Amino acid sequence: MGLYRIVSLVFAWQVAASVCYYTVFAATPFFRSEFALSGAAVGLVVTALTLGYAVFLLPLGALTDRFGERRTLTVGLLGVSLGAFLVTRAWSFAALLASAFVLGALYGTAMPGTNKAVFDNTPPGRRNLAVGIKQVGVTAGSGASALLVTGIAGVLFWEAGFYLAAGVGAVVAVAFWAAYRDGDGGGEPSYPDFRGLLGNAPYRSLTAAGLCLGAALFTTTGYTVIHVADSVGASVAFGGVVLAGVQVSGSVGRVVTGWLSDALPGDPTRRIGAILLAQSLASAALLGAVAVVDGRALTAAVFVALGFFLLGFTGVYYSCMATIVPADEMGGATGGGQLALTSGALFAPPAFGLLADTYGYREGWLLLAGLAAVGAVFVVRVMATGPPDDTTVAAAD
Repeated sequence: MGLYRIVSLVFAWQVAASVCYYTVFAATPFFRSEFALSGAAVGLVVTALTLGYAVFLLPLGALTDRFGERRTLTVGLLGVSLGAFLVTRAWSFAALLASAFVLGALYGTAMPGTNKAVFDNTPPGRRNLAVGIKQVGVTAGSGASALLVTGIAGVLFWEAGFYLAAGVGAVVAVAFWAAYRDGDGGGEPSYPDFRGLLGNAPYRSLTAAGLCLGAALFTTTGYTVIHVADSVGASVAFGGVVLAGVQVSGSVGRVVTGWLSDALPGDPTRRIGAILLAQSLASAALLGAVAVVDGRALTAAVFVALGFFLLGFTGVYYSCMATIVPADEMGGATGGGQLALTSGALFAPPAFGLLADTYGYREGWLLLAGLAAVGAVFVVRVMATGPPDDTTVAAAD
């Protein structure tokens, strides 16, 4: 399969899946109103979504390595579409949590499947840019969901955006199955060696960084609309526009840093790690800025700048991972890496909501800034350690 076709198919899959998944983040103000939720309870909805994601990431990553990405991605997108529909049918807060869990669980096919597709089908020297473009599908889908849910809600009702997202997801899943063919991962299909991955020191450090940065990323996405509405006094629709702007800047960040990862000279782990380090430090600084700025224009500007670095780091995160793990274990390694990212979202959103309810949003944003700074420390450890001597890494030139 040609490079353009691979990237196009995987990008379309990622956009459709992310639209379904991130409708939950965009709809948090409507959940709060519909079920009379506190700030901490809103955080629990995000936690249920990400818990489902976290629980199934490793199993789905292993199944991707064993059975190929074509099967897992097709089933996954159909399941994500069903999950988005189930959210609209929730008759109670408990049912909403259960529906969010199902949606998150099936979205667990995304990172293992799409990353394996890219690294199995693209040549060295183009992979990092391809990963960056593929990761734009996440921010593009999230931005589209923000506009979709908040925009349609003003004209019809909040569930309408979920119906549209689910329908598009089902159509894309069928098209993906018809057009995509599994690539050659360089060996016989098998389950990944999770024990070996746990013994990989730089991989452990990278996933620790992912835990910290993921906590900041998912919490920022979940609370942007509410923060703008409550702290700045803007409408929910304006908050949706700000969130969409954050996603657009995150998309730009993923493409730019993916290109830099391919173009810059030097050792792959160190050059890509240096980009990830810069993103981590800039995210910490801008999260601190969100805590203190005021006014619609300035708040929106800081959020958009934050999106470039905080939402833009995931492509480089996986590119860095490919410099320290074998090609035939990228599915399982990605599952573990994404599990780390997502695990941060299990505790950070409720903690952020509790701080916002008790003290104010300032303390919540400072918590996220501190987590991003700790993540930067772990990135430094990845750069200092390098890949194991006996590993033929996925990103080998």
